[in-house]
Amino acid sequence: MAFDEKLREYARLPVRQGVNVSEGIYVIVRCPIIAADFGRMVMEEAFACGAKDVIMQYSDTQAARIRYENAALSQFETVPAWQAEQSNYYAREGTVAISIIAEDPEAFSGVDGAKLLASAKARRAALKEFYDIMDAGDLRWTIVAYPCAAWAKKIFPDVTDAQAIRLLWDAIFKSVRISRGDTVKKWEKHDRLLKRRAGKLNKYAFSALRFQNSIGTDFTIGLPEDHIWYGGSEKSNDGYVYFPNMPTEEIFTMPHCMRMDGTVVSSMPLSYQGCLIDRFTLTFRDGKVVEHHAEVGEDALTRLLDTDEGSRRLGEVALIPYDSPIRAQNILFYNTLFDENASCHLALGRCYPNTVKGGELLSTEELYARGGNDSVNHVDFMIGTADLSVIGITKNGDEVPVFENGNFVF
Repeated sequence: MAFDEKLREYARLPVRQGVNVSEGIYVIVRCPIIAADFGRMVMEEAFACGAKDVIMQYSDTQAARIRYENAALSQFETVPAWQAEQSNYYAREGTVAISIIAEDPEAFSGVDGAKLLASAKARRAALKEFYDIMDAGDLRWTIVAYPCAAWAKKIFPDVTDAQAIRLLWDAIFKSVRISRGDTVKKWEKHDRLLKRRAGKLNKYAFSALRFQNSIGTDFTIGLPEDHIWYGGSEKSNDGYVYFPNMPTEEIFTMPHCMRMDGTVVSSMPLSYQGCLIDRFTLTFRDGKVVEHHAEVGEDALTRLLDTDEGSRRLGEVALIPYDSPIRAQNILFYNTLFDENASCHLALGRCYPNTVKGGELLSTEELYARGGNDSVNHVDFMIGTADLSVIGITKNGDEVPVFENGNFVF
């Protein structure tokens, strides 16, 4: 396929497989201005699938940085009601949401952390209705990426900007299985594999998982009663199949936020709020981070952990084989959407309510009683290595190998 053909196929992907746009529904497209041309292609595809209307929400990282550097802290502590109401309104009316990301991994490096933290808290509070509808399974959503020069050069520093962007495009197309025009069939086959592995884990219904590797991870994580493993596509409450992340290689569930003990060591850098955090260690006791250290970006890591009480506990555990097609490219993307799909990972912060039976019907307090964490954050970080061992522990105390040498045993 020529590049233009791949690009058009890529624009179809989030619309048709990603959120599965249905007749008569609203579509929100969150798009950085650098990706405006691609955003308009996505918009055209959404209308072609019968969207009632497509609402473009443009963003500009450079403008955001200027605002962080010049506006007072108080300006980030609230979100104007009219801004929040746009997203909340369409969520009430019935929408799907496509997010296009084109991130410089260090876009906000050096920015006042208090402003970044205040903004994150304010947006989560202002868009609570939107996220509650999404978490309840009534809003289909997906995320795809678009290369920008700063991101591409971070990955490929020894070539020109144009060459770096082209190399990143090639890597993105490979990651989302675009090559010969049979993208839909590839995603269907991939979805079946993920569903098979998730089904196997659900039959085991482990009480806990133990992670160990040579870089220092030695960590046991409890799993709540009636937890559910998911992988690949999901189904909304109105019966539509969709893929929240594109690419996706993970099988994931909810950990019990009070039952985690030991040490985890990051295996890849984490880009958080435009700041890079690398070579970091977290020590848990009774589910909570009690010690932390990062060789790079410790201030950003501290800011993340201090966001709220739930940011020191986990909301997700995800299993990804070391030989995943994203890892096979031997590229460090400096972007969680890709790097999390190249490595087993954990997430600090909010859980996905539907990963425990009936969780989407529970209040925050009821979900917490079942082991489900709550936070304004949900930040994935990578722990997978070539020698990672994962042992499943049954309710009877039996030990079952799940991962050996970084990969599934089944």
